[in-house]
Order: sequence, then C-alpha cells, then structure tokens
Amino acid sequence: MRRLPVYLLIDTSGSMSGEPIEAVRNGVQNLVATLRQDPSALEAAYLSVITFSDTAQQVVPLTELLQFQIPSFDAGGTTCMGAALNLLADRVSQEVTKTTAEVKGDWKPMVFMMTDGQSTDDISAGVEAIKKAKIGAFIACAAGPGATTKDLLRITESVVHLDTADASTISAFFKWVSASISTTSQRVDLTKKDVSGLSDLPPPPPEVNIVL
Repeated sequence: MRRLPVYLLIDTSGSMSGEPIEAVRNGVQNLVATLRQDPSALEAAYLSVITFSDTAQQVVPLTELLQFQIPSFDAGGTTCMGAALNLLADRVSQEVTKTTAEVKGDWKPMVFMMTDGQSTDDISAGVEAIKKAKIGAFIACAAGPGATTKDLLRITESVVHLDTADASTISAFFKWVSASISTTSQRVDLTKKDVSGLSDLPPPPPEVNIVL
C-alpha cells in the first residue's frame, strides 16, 4: 500500500499562547479522531507534526493514524520558520519512500503549515530545500490579524488566511484539513495521481480565505 504522508507544521511561538495553542491542540485531536473513522484515510494517511518557535523540532515522526499520539503543544519564543522548512525537507527525504524502477514509492506528501506571525529567521535556504523536496500540496495558513502572507507566498502558491486566531476559526481550519486529507486519500487511490494544490482539495469553509 502506498502511503499518503501528511506533515503538520505548527507555529508554537509566544504569540500563539492561550486560546490559539489550545485550539490547535483540540484541532489536531479532532482531526485524528475524524480520520480514524475514514477507511481510506485510515489505510493510506500517515501523520507527522513539526513545531517551530526558537527552534524547529519534529514532535511526532511520520506515524500511521492508529498509532498516532497527540503531542503536547507549548507556546513560547520566536518564529523560526526557516528552520521548520529545512527540518521538513530533511524529514521528507528520510521518511518518504521514493519511487524507483523496482518499487512504487509513497504518494507525494501533503503539508499544512499554520503561523500567526512572520518569520524571525531567514527562510531563503528553507524555501530552496522545499522546492527540491518533491512535495505534492503545500498549504500555508496565516492565522489572525498579526500574520503576514509575504513569507508564505515565497514558499507556496497555496496560501489561506484566517481573519482571527480564535477557537472557532482554528477549529474550522482543522476540519477543512481533515476533509482535505480524507478526499486526497480517496482521490489518489482512484486516480493514481498525486495531489498538487488547492484545486485538488474540497472548497474551504467561510472562515478560511484563499489568498490570491
């Protein structure tokens, strides 16, 4: 079975403390619970979580849904987005099985990144690493009025914006992420084609605005 790797990149800087980080924790918990009810996702989707603040760390390696454990999310520090991108590229190269002449590898990874601010480190090297990493869909989310889309648009064309970073809006975002993973799990099995961007995903809810 070809796996569908899914990476969640979560900003855990100080500005995410309080309601936003609690909403993220609940969002991830609900996402996993929902996907466990979907036979296609349960079979194909593997999930990893990378957090970034003063540094970036992979708090959950690429894991099948039934074995996935919700990590603790603690907010504090700066927003080292460049470090997160470099770590993501490294993890994709190590964890995703490549297609060869003899073996059909995994599907191209899906990435969902959420930040409520702007990067405090240089993202140039990370952007270049991501371009080489053969990622399928990279969805970047700017959450709340303090988030800027400038850096995110350097990373990917698929950028969305949340007007607020409160519990209901972040919950709506994660429900859409869950639906996107479910849809893609079914789609790759039927079409045998990788997902490539927002056009391959379900329409986002009203709380999630596509940045054009």
